[in-house]
Amino acid sequence: MLSSATRKVSGAWVFRGTRVPVSALFENLKNSASIEQFLEWFAGVERSQVEAVIRNQM
Repeated sequence: MLSSATRKVSGAWVFRGTRVPVSALFENLKNSASIEQFLEWFAGVERSQVEAVIRNQM
């Protein structure tokens, strides 16, 4: 679901298959975006990836 590589996005955790940092999810949710909006804005991210990240944060 996630990956980290020092040569991509400065080693930040990203959603696998994308360059979208996981931190972008939390930043957008913090700023009142919905999961649906996040998925629209970051087309490569899958709902299952978002759900897994949120589930593991609780």
